[in-house]
Amino acid sequence: MRILVVEDDNSIATAVAGVLTKLRYVVDIANDGQDGWELAIACNYDLILLDVLLPRFDGISICRQLRQEGYQMPIMLLTALDAKSDKVIGLDAGADDYLVKPFDFQELTARVRALGRRANSSLPPVLEWGSLQLDPSSCEVTYANQELHLTAKEFSILELFLRNNQRIFNRGAIIDNLWGAHSDPPEENTIKSHIKSLRQKLSKAGADYDLIETVYGMGYRLKPLSDDKISQTKPESALTQTLLAEIALQQKAFKAKVGERVAALKQLINTLSEGYLDSQIWQEAKYEAHKLVGSLGSFGFVNASQIADKIDNIFQDGAPQNQAQLLHLCKLVVDLQHELEQPDIQASDEINSNKLTQDVLLVVSDDEKIAQQLVDATGIIVHTATFSSIIKNGVISINASIVLIDLDSDSGIRDSLKLVEEFSNRTPPVPTLVLTQRNSFNDRLEVAKAGGRGFLHKSMSSEQILHYVTQVLQSVHLSQAKVMIVNNDSSVLNTIQNLLIPWAIKVKTLQDPRQFWDTFTEFLPDVLILGVEMPYINGTELCSVVRNDPDFYSLPVMFITDDAQADISMRVFEKGADDCIILPIKETELITRIFNRLKRAYLY
Repeated sequence: MRILVVEDDNSIATAVAGVLTKLRYVVDIANDGQDGWELAIACNYDLILLDVLLPRFDGISICRQLRQEGYQMPIMLLTALDAKSDKVIGLDAGADDYLVKPFDFQELTARVRALGRRANSSLPPVLEWGSLQLDPSSCEVTYANQELHLTAKEFSILELFLRNNQRIFNRGAIIDNLWGAHSDPPEENTIKSHIKSLRQKLSKAGADYDLIETVYGMGYRLKPLSDDKISQTKPESALTQTLLAEIALQQKAFKAKVGERVAALKQLINTLSEGYLDSQIWQEAKYEAHKLVGSLGSFGFVNASQIADKIDNIFQDGAPQNQAQLLHLCKLVVDLQHELEQPDIQASDEINSNKLTQDVLLVVSDDEKIAQQLVDATGIIVHTATFSSIIKNGVISINASIVLIDLDSDSGIRDSLKLVEEFSNRTPPVPTLVLTQRNSFNDRLEVAKAGGRGFLHKSMSSEQILHYVTQVLQSVHLSQAKVMIVNNDSSVLNTIQNLLIPWAIKVKTLQDPRQFWDTFTEFLPDVLILGVEMPYINGTELCSVVRNDPDFYSLPVMFITDDAQADISMRVFEKGADDCIILPIKETELITRIFNRLKRAYLY
């Protein structure tokens, strides 16, 4: 089955082509409407996937023009326009289906299969020829219930014959149907080699060698059937994992490049904020914002897609009328960048392959029920051990990020506390919590003396226990983090310092910017937070000093100000700021944005 994808968002086009190719479809890509039109009328496609908003020639016009010229093959429209009127216009133009961005790739492939069946409505879902069966949805081929292992091109040739079982195909017809428009045509011997290999594999499974017969002077076709009964056994699907793996691969490739697109959008908006309301710049920014809505959502970045949608809505409403609206637009782009800095969404098999880099919780208890409840509830890796195994083997060989010890074991509280002490005295120390029915002050004191980091009661739910475990792990990860704050306002310094102290982050505050360089090079922070307007030396000048030094040019730099004017935000970003916080701000948001910078500094 040969498919044309007409899509101007190259990340979407490439991903769709990659997924469909894994399902053994032949895919061509056109990145604008004119190229798509020319390919559609020049080549024989079984299906066209057509974006609506395209440069040079829009998708609705292409669809309408193709139908007016008698084009009969299925057309699916892909678009971020989801109003009922938009769908009506698309379907009235001749589209067979209408898929709204962002879309799910598995839904897309299901719709492609459905349209393929609709185009060949006389054919059953599983294509059969005697004892030969081919399932397009699973890409499985069997002869007399024996599975055949075919190459992608062998599969495509056999599917072509089965879908057109009364037709003779010469070499040119096979190439037109199964080789992409941008691929070099194969040599004549290549087609012969594929046919020969197919015949050999079919013959090995028990079929006649000439099941694919040569009609001399004309080409190849399936040998006409005798009156033998046709097998009805349908193979089960086997490509689900392959499809999911390909989707995850395409998502990772998109994540690696989308930052450049957001940065380009940010630069365009900065230019607009500087007063250059050029119509071309406006259209470029509007176009990029609209594309991001669909691509971010389709690759699974739901929150980022929602932020991009807000940006897109602003552009759809027309040019901002004042600086406040421009500032809001700038803030949304910064929020979008922050959201995309979050950890990747991973497929389950990818998560399993990365378990060695995740945190490990060791649960020490003789009660299997406690351990199993935590295993079922947690998203981190949980290992379990009994007291007897720990006493026998010791703690030296145990590799855990955090330990939870059942204080009510049969071994007694003394042995349990001794275990707490052993883990706490390791180098580096392993944070150790206890879980118990006890509740006396003396018990709490003994756990604290042994170096315990948490005293948890067994009445707590598994979710509550794991929430506390996560909090302790975060404080451990951030225990080596260093943040330097330079601001002439002592209240700002105290506020941020008090927020960070409970997280065991080392903080250095400075009110006099003239002492900046000596303090900075001695403390060597992981994140730098600067005020904007300060006496003697302002924050943007300090930022420039840092950015000009090869050792610190990539250091995360944040600005904090109570001035909401757009030109101030633009000025700090031009000087190399990673973030600009406008006061007043919620403490939770402030701490989250600081932690995002710490993550970027590879402290997690």
